[in-house]
Amino acid sequence: MGTTRTAALLFHSDAVRAETHVNLSAVRADGHHLWVGGDETATVERFTRTDAPRPEYAEHVSFDLTEVLDLPGGADEEVDVEGLARRGPYLWVVGSHSAKRKKPKAHHSDAKAAKRLATVVPEPARRVLARVALSDGVPVRRTRDGARSAALGEPGLRELLADDPHLAAFLPIPGKDNGFDVEGIAVHGEPGTERVLLGLRGPVLRGWAVVLRLAPREEDGELVLRKVDGHRRYAKHFLDLDGLGVRDLCPHGDDLLVLAGPSMALSGPVRLYRWPGAARADLPEVVRRDELVRVADLPHGEGRDHAEGITVLPGGDLLVVHDSPAPARLPEPGTVLADVLAPD
Repeated sequence: MGTTRTAALLFHSDAVRAETHVNLSAVRADGHHLWVGGDETATVERFTRTDAPRPEYAEHVSFDLTEVLDLPGGADEEVDVEGLARRGPYLWVVGSHSAKRKKPKAHHSDAKAAKRLATVVPEPARRVLARVALSDGVPVRRTRDGARSAALGEPGLRELLADDPHLAAFLPIPGKDNGFDVEGIAVHGEPGTERVLLGLRGPVLRGWAVVLRLAPREEDGELVLRKVDGHRRYAKHFLDLDGLGVRDLCPHGDDLLVLAGPSMALSGPVRLYRWPGAARADLPEVVRRDELVRVADLPHGEGRDHAEGITVLPGGDLLVVHDSPAPARLPEPGTVLADVLAPD
């Protein structure tokens, strides 16, 4: 499998001013629509496929999640959308749930740079797991058919993991330091019985990536996590991804595509794996390397062109979006080029 062509995403001017177009972290195809998430806003972006000489997604519309959901954090804080899923009447959204270490900038003195590296902020606005009701492709609080938007209430995911023997120690650690960091979501099952898989960029435990399995259900306008294994409200699955963490998850029939990359602030390698049969209910706790198919090694830049989201397009091709795109992906203002891969 290789890059066969590119597809253009045409962002409106407000998104360009907010730099949403250079901070892409999630994508999901939805018929002739394409949903995109960024890691610097509290919005989701919708594009529409247009007839053009090359694949093109235009008619960009931004939707403010705070208008349809009650979210943690302030109204102007970034949700850090890291995963999108589409199932039934809902668009599912997950934030990174990660803490953030402040980043030194080039103009900072040594003392200021060291001080920023010692500063960790909890970022509660990132602790979002929600399903957004859609009506004719527009997020709403409630549809005419009774589907309604809802976010995970208390206890949240981090609270449930506070005593977990594998993950608890990583909750205070920033995501870019191999701390707890959600970066992918896949949803199976019918509305009301959904099974949600969350892929973790970090921590990677002695080379093993982690996927969490949840069973969210709506109660009184909020999502709550039901027990999935008789006594816990989550289950863990450990995947041997050759030392990489999860960057995105994408259903593909009964299988699951796993986009993988480094857990920390490295540019590569970036690989695509197939997890056969991951849509079934009886998933193994440990998924060894020979139980996964390494589909492709994806190109990446040095400090740029980070593959962050993958989706299956109508017809079977795969589309990949990138954070920190290289100049070649920005041929003109507001236009961003995504890669389109053709399966073998």
